[in-house]
Amino acid sequence: MSKNIQIYTVLSILLVGLTFLGIGCIDNENGSDEQITTEERSILIKGSDTVLPLSQAEAEEFMINDPDTSVTVVGGGSGVGIAALIDGEVDIAMASRNMKDSEIENAQNNGIDPVLHIIAWDGIAVVVNPENPISELTFDQVRSIYNGDIKNWKEVGGEDRIITTITRDSSSGTYGYFQDNVLQGDEYRADALVQPATGAIVQEISHNKGAIGYIGFAYLYDSVKGLALNEGEGAVYPETETIISGTYPLSRPLYYYTDGEPTGLAKEYLDFVMSQEGQDIISDVGYFPVV
Repeated sequence: MSKNIQIYTVLSILLVGLTFLGIGCIDNENGSDEQITTEERSILIKGSDTVLPLSQAEAEEFMINDPDTSVTVVGGGSGVGIAALIDGEVDIAMASRNMKDSEIENAQNNGIDPVLHIIAWDGIAVVVNPENPISELTFDQVRSIYNGDIKNWKEVGGEDRIITTITRDSSSGTYGYFQDNVLQGDEYRADALVQPATGAIVQEISHNKGAIGYIGFAYLYDSVKGLALNEGEGAVYPETETIISGTYPLSRPLYYYTDGEPTGLAKEYLDFVMSQEGQDIISDVGYFPVV
């Protein structure tokens, strides 16, 4: 083989190699672009177990409308979601309570600007086993049951049965709301049975004739009985009409928190939740729309 042919052969091999290398670079670049696009079209929502079923329903319909998006929804409690927002780990935090001043300060120290969005309304139902003959309680009676002053159902006109008091864990926004609005700042009784999620409260009460608990209205299934509450102006049952009208005493807003005003997919999702279609979903799931 002549020297010229050898040189030509080598150059040809180099050219082919560079061509494939170029293709590989293009593929890698395209792959990177696709990966970035995927990341930009994904959001993570985390927090309140009360808001969880609402967000799951909204996310499911949102992704059906736009199959190229990914919305992941995780529960754990309002405190868990807010902590994740403070640490910059989520796009949206679900909460059934306002952020505390200390949480807002921690967020700002981390460069996070919490912005609150009211997305729905909810009512908290005080519930017992369906076989419990009690159908209503005053606020003072509920408070005394939960702070430990009342320990037997016969003290409020029921059967001679020890009361099993069930509460959410302290990371739950419902835990804090109930303590502020019903216990009026009193501590929960030391022997209260703590449950990590609302579904666990429903499950426990459905099998325990002496149990009492509190849950979001959307979890008020036939397996538990919602009590009428008397704040001093007559007993009112937790029902759609009474919660919307405000006559039921334990009505509250539900929130999303974002870092600043939402942008990108987070804004698209929040706009969907606040649209007529999104608010109709809120009603379908068992909550109450804000628009």
